[in-house]
Amino acid sequence: MADSSFDIVSKIDHQEADNALNQTVKEVGQRFDFKGTGASIAWSGGQKAVEIKANSEERANAVLDVFKDKLIKRGLSLKILDAGEPKLSGKDYRLVVTLKEGIDQEHAKKISKIIRDEGPKGVKAQIQGEELRVSSKKRDELQEVIALLKGKDLEIALQFTNYR
Repeated sequence: MADSSFDIVSKIDHQEADNALNQTVKEVGQRFDFKGTGASIAWSGGQKAVEIKANSEERANAVLDVFKDKLIKRGLSLKILDAGEPKLSGKDYRLVVTLKEGIDQEHAKKISKIIRDEGPKGVKAQIQGEELRVSSKKRDELQEVIALLKGKDLEIALQFTNYR
């Protein structure tokens, strides 16, 4: 019998992220506490980063909180966000939030080590670019690996795909 396998990836549903951003834009435009503050949020650099502008550091962070709330409601993990600190730029504060996608080599090695050390013995993990392929002869062992990784607090959002 052939080995069963699945892939561990870290991808962003860009449509959901775009919907969350559009909802944030709408809410920031309508809320009383944002009136006259010059608060805005928009994509920058394609859909790789979000730029937030406001007239104070607190307002910029408040817009970020609204965006985080919308992401959660749309089922996206906050681990995809890499928020910097608000920086003064002219009269406005700018806050750049990058979206993290893909598993870098450092995290891939860390996940692979967790699977080797704590997972079932018959499981193999291979790094393939920005994803990991986990294979085993028994499907139950693969389920154990998924449960193990879901229980770990890693800095990146993980999805499990191509389960066969």
